[in-house]
Amino acid sequence: MAESKNIGIFICTGCQIGDAIDTAKLRSIAEQTSSVRHCTEHTFLCSAESRQQITEDIRKHQLDSLVIAACSPRHAVANFAFDKVLTERVNLREGVAWTMEHGNEDTQMAAEDYLRMGIARTETSGLPDPYLLENPVSDILVIGGGISGMQAAIEAASAGCQVLLVEKENDLGGWLNHWHDIIPVSGGKQTNLNFFLQEKMDEIKSLTGIKVLCNTTVSSISGEPGRFSIEVNQQGKITDHRAGSIILANGWKPYDVTRLKELKYSDRQNIITQAELETMAQSGSITKPSDGSPPKNILFIQCAGSRDKEHLPYCSNVCCLTSLKQAQYIRNQHPETNVFIVYKDIRTPGKNEHYYREVQADSRIFFTKGEVTEIADNVDDSMAITVSDNLLGEPIRINADLVVAATGMVPNQSDDLNLQYRKGTGLPEWKYGFPDSHFICFPYETQRTGIYAAGAVRTPQGIQACMEDAAGAVLKAIQCIESVKRGQAVHPRSGDESYPILSLQRCTDCKRCTEECPFGSYDETEKGTPLPNPARCRRCGICMGSCPERIINFEDYSIHAISSMIKSIPIPDEFEEKPRILAFICENDAYPAFDLAAQHRLKISPYVRIIPVRCIGSINTIWLSDALSQGYDGILQIGCKPGEDYQCHFITGSELMEIRSENIQETLQTMMLEPERIQTVFLEIDEYLRIPEIIDDYMETIEEIGPNPFKDM
Repeated sequence: MAESKNIGIFICTGCQIGDAIDTAKLRSIAEQTSSVRHCTEHTFLCSAESRQQITEDIRKHQLDSLVIAACSPRHAVANFAFDKVLTERVNLREGVAWTMEHGNEDTQMAAEDYLRMGIARTETSGLPDPYLLENPVSDILVIGGGISGMQAAIEAASAGCQVLLVEKENDLGGWLNHWHDIIPVSGGKQTNLNFFLQEKMDEIKSLTGIKVLCNTTVSSISGEPGRFSIEVNQQGKITDHRAGSIILANGWKPYDVTRLKELKYSDRQNIITQAELETMAQSGSITKPSDGSPPKNILFIQCAGSRDKEHLPYCSNVCCLTSLKQAQYIRNQHPETNVFIVYKDIRTPGKNEHYYREVQADSRIFFTKGEVTEIADNVDDSMAITVSDNLLGEPIRINADLVVAATGMVPNQSDDLNLQYRKGTGLPEWKYGFPDSHFICFPYETQRTGIYAAGAVRTPQGIQACMEDAAGAVLKAIQCIESVKRGQAVHPRSGDESYPILSLQRCTDCKRCTEECPFGSYDETEKGTPLPNPARCRRCGICMGSCPERIINFEDYSIHAISSMIKSIPIPDEFEEKPRILAFICENDAYPAFDLAAQHRLKISPYVRIIPVRCIGSINTIWLSDALSQGYDGILQIGCKPGEDYQCHFITGSELMEIRSENIQETLQTMMLEPERIQTVFLEIDEYLRIPEIIDDYMETIEEIGPNPFKDM
């Protein structure tokens, strides 16, 4: 942290700020602060002219830090970024002028407090020095040589990267080597799998930047983005490689049909899977396994185990299209054969609807919506299938001598990575075994920085989608490499040059940071001392919130800086009847929601003081203790929603705060303080209409339990 500061204060009076508050009083507060070298007002601070003036003032007054008291820190970000100058944003527009009564003394107090907090944070923060690797690597490792892996290698090499493509089988191609043909890209268009596959092979051979290793597995990955150390095993020969980022494209496998007990797959020869039918078609002979004769009636069971909470709760995206394709195989090989397709829903998105209609037009292909509720064996090796819940309103029976189960797609395990990380060899899983980081905002990222998932290992999808997925993953992999070269974070704090700094001489080896970091940024010694890998870090600060010894800090986001903000404002005594509520607001969903509330001119209590945090998981308990000791009457913690459908941009931050809050409330009870004084609320970005109600309800709670008894101590 810088020992002394030359701070410049720039106050905007536009956008109703000057109407709501007396900015001259703000200037007076700034000018009484010893570290402030310059203070001025502007009517339009984000204008080009004002930026030019700020730049001139930085030079003239030798300012190393700025406090911009104007609009939300989410607005005009680039406009208020100045090279080698620490900038703190004080939100007077959305935080005060647009949400509080103009000219009111409480509104004025809020503005003054926010300025004090901004100055205090600036005085106790430093400009980060980026974490720069020596000789960072730009190569990309692609694991898996199916369509996703091949396309990823092609995209990366076409962008100028060197690529190591590792495939455990003898040849590239993955499942394409086992298919008879591929699903038509659009309605009525004929395809040729062999031509398509050969085209990809030729493209890979033509690109000099791709090195292909077949019959090869990854035996070890260590290090961090920009300098991953990789060991591969090619038929017993171990070789070392380096990569800047990694793409996992190791594909999928069919759901285990033997788990569908009602089918009795192991006992019935004439029940097969879509994958087995594909092999038959590839060989040129679609026959009954029981006797080798051509089937007369074939029935497809769609969603066999899919969209079923007992098996695969999700849709696998391509099973319906695969059955349509295979129905045409059958009709081409056996013109007299009837095909029955029993479905829950036929899902053929986009142009594939044309293909569906083409198949429907075949008079020997019958579609019926319903559930297969019984399969009875006939004496001639055929089966009688009962279909209930159909459009006819009563059960129907269909005789078939071959049944095809359209089982879903299951992602292959990510343990193939063999990560040498403290938190395991594979990737943490989201739902149903798919690796993910944040399923809405960051679809390619995994919870291991620099490692990206592509294709069916990430989500069930067909060939065309896998190719698009591969391109997306490559873009993120390249972005990661370039960010690491600059010492900057990737999502969601893209461009952040700070990273956790540990004072290990005070570390007690409690392992809280290594256990709670959701991204596996820390390894550890045998004793339990954390070994940071800063390039893996997402800069969420969860480790800072977890540390009981408070040895983890960021240059511009530290225990001391936030504590100084908390302590910087005067707390009215209990007789003034002006309670003070401290609100820690997550910058990812909650803070934008507050901005939206302000833009809709929703009013909030002027007694609340907001401190944005990177994640509510980064809140250290000392801040809560400081606030209560200072006399705050209550503390609100508002973050992203946790749970199965999580929205937390840092995965477990909100969940960890729930756990910590329980412990904190127990501590409050031992201090003879009401547990209601600290409340945690979860908010999605589009729930901004809830904000006034959340705050008003909490204010009522504080009014009921009364002022903080530590207020006057």
